[in-house]
Amino acid sequence: MADVVVAGGGIIGLTSAVRLLEAGHRVKVLSAHPPEQTVSSIAAAVWYPTHFDADDRLLRWGQQALTELTRQAGEGVPGVTMRASRMLLRGLTARPWWAIGVPEFRLEPPPERRFTGEWQFTVPAVQTRSYLYWLIEVVEALGGTIERRQLTSLAEAATSADVVVNATGLAAGALVPDAAVHPIRGRILVLSNPGITVSVRDEDDPEGGVYVHPRSRDVVVGGTFEPGQDDISPDASVTDSILRRCTTLVPELAQARVLREVAGLRPGRHGGPRLEEDARPLPGGVRLIHCYGHGGAGITLSWGCADEVTALVQS
Repeated sequence: MADVVVAGGGIIGLTSAVRLLEAGHRVKVLSAHPPEQTVSSIAAAVWYPTHFDADDRLLRWGQQALTELTRQAGEGVPGVTMRASRMLLRGLTARPWWAIGVPEFRLEPPPERRFTGEWQFTVPAVQTRSYLYWLIEVVEALGGTIERRQLTSLAEAATSADVVVNATGLAAGALVPDAAVHPIRGRILVLSNPGITVSVRDEDDPEGGVYVHPRSRDVVVGGTFEPGQDDISPDASVTDSILRRCTTLVPELAQARVLREVAGLRPGRHGGPRLEEDARPLPGGVRLIHCYGHGGAGITLSWGCADEVTALVQS
């Protein structure tokens, strides 16, 4: 079996490492940061292919991840639960391209005059920090290793490998290099939970998209989706706007306290995620497989991409 180095310790890198280890490969993960410092750790992380158009690859990866996360929720994997969800519509009400295989998906009448209808469905929700640490435990239990290391080139990862998997997210823009990679700033708030149990979205609010995702002890609300923006310093006006939009959508949040204001940079890529073997091997003939550019859908595509990475390594 191959010696594989996975560059990147976010959700894409760690799920790929698990699948590669399960297939019998020897795996080392190189991560520049601990889980709590990765963009994966601050994601709201409800399964949902947000901001992607219909694509057969994304549908396949998303369905595979949905199946795996649903199984994990049923087995009590830390941080994974099934969450009833509502998507409020202001225009077309047709079933979305990603609805195939989504449990209990249905179209319902509009709850208020300003909406044209709503989708209701049940999907996995992930509390990312605890889930990332669980993934690390699985990697180590399967015999893999984790090394904290900042790469300045992908060639550095090839010194002890037959294959390098590039799951470096936003850093791939410089490491590959790939000019299509760009930051997508997301601002969210973490609020105390006044008893909310259902996720709610309104992506077409004229003031900006709205989502409310309850977790076991808090609620993640947002947010912004700002391609090309990389300043993550606090912005009081954005915080006020998010609170106003979210409390209008879910009035119970008026009683919630703001626990944290968070901003992160999603790893966007023009043209969508890149998952393929590079025609140009690394020094020494080491194979290079890219898996990056997932935007805000890392959890949603994770296990499907990990399966395809493993199939490429074994091809």
